[in-house]
Parts: sequence; structure tokens; C-alpha cells
Amino acid sequence: MNLKSRVLLAEDDLSLGYVIKDNLADAGYDVVLCADGQAAIDKFSKESFDICLLDVMMPNKDGFAVAKKIRQQTDLVPILLITAKSLEEDRIHGFECGADDYIVKPFSMQELLLRIDVFLRRTKKMYSERDLNFQIGKMKFSFNDLKLTMAGISYNMTQKEAELLLFLCEHPNKILKREEVLLHVWGKDDYFLGRSMDVFITKLRKYFRTDNSIQIETIHGMGFRFNASVQ
Repeated sequence: MNLKSRVLLAEDDLSLGYVIKDNLADAGYDVVLCADGQAAIDKFSKESFDICLLDVMMPNKDGFAVAKKIRQQTDLVPILLITAKSLEEDRIHGFECGADDYIVKPFSMQELLLRIDVFLRRTKKMYSERDLNFQIGKMKFSFNDLKLTMAGISYNMTQKEAELLLFLCEHPNKILKREEVLLHVWGKDDYFLGRSMDVFITKLRKYFRTDNSIQIETIHGMGFRFNASVQ
């Protein structure tokens, strides 16, 4: 792990915030703790961070609002929402605001550290390995830049959207089981992550509306098939 990896932690429960901060610091991270959403927005505007951990329920801007503000500045920094709620609507709203993933209280520090490590390893992969560029029908997809382009129009993708599309591009025109996609892109297979994946599939379908030669087909009872010419 890069010892200089910087974490922006926004948590209004300061006792929990300091527990998380101390554990992350012990694991080698440089952590900045903010007690409310507006403070997190201000700090992100002035400093650079490698990942953001945002509590959903905070005063002076909640985690959703902070995620939106961060996404207005960059699509590259992973955002992990911390939520006490298990409501599916909250998770879907979080993804719509630009979050990449979520973790539900109460959680173990080991789980949090693993989630952070997964995101940072994938971010480093985007910059350190070969360029991953694909021609999908009439669209161009750059995994490294998190961009999908067609006829001069570019769509900025989140890291999780790009990781899902990368997996589809690497396995075009063949049936992919739901659990296979979940394990490769999210790292585990469970019901709530499965519902989250459906949200991301819907978002990808919206990108492909301008090219009807590209289709993500749902194979009921099995998974998906990415019907497209991929080069």
C-alpha cells in the first residue's frame, strides 16, 4: 500500500470518527476528519485526496450532497458512503449522486480496510498499467480516463461504472452469470450488491441509447449478455 494515500473522512459522530481515523492511521493512511458535510466540501476543494468516506446522515450537507459536490470536481476519486440505513432507496440515491460503493453500520474495521484497499488498488491499476481503450459499436471507451465518447460527446463515468463496463468489454456476446459479475467487479456476491449492480446496468444502458447496436441483455434466471461489437 502507498503510505501517502490520503483519506477524507466525514463523520459527525466524532467518537466513531476518531476510532475510524485511528485505525486507518495505524494501517498507514493519512486521514483528515471532518465533523460535517460542508467542512468536508471545503477541505476537498483545497486539498487532494485518494478516497472519500462519507457518512450519509450529517449536519450542514449530508453525504449525498457532499458526493454530488465532489463529483462536480472529479470523477476519479472513489467515494464510499457510510450509512446506518439498509434501505435500498438510500443506496440507489447514493449511486445516483456519484458514490461508488457503501458500507453499512455497524461494520468491522477489517471490512472497511479491505474495501478501501480494493478501491485504491483499482485506482492505481488505472494509471500504472497499459491503456485500456475499446471501440464498442460507434462508441469509444477509455477505462483509464473513465470516459465514453460518441460523435464528439463525452460521458464521464464513475470508477464502478467503468469497472463494470470493462468486465463486459472483456466478455462480449457471452452469457455472464450474476454472481460472476458481482465477484469480479464488487468482490463479493450478496443480495444488496446484486440490487446495486442492477442500478449500474441501468445507467450503462442509458449511455448506450444513442447506439442501438449495443445492448445489455438480461438473461432471466442467469445474468447478462453484452451484445456488441467490441474491438
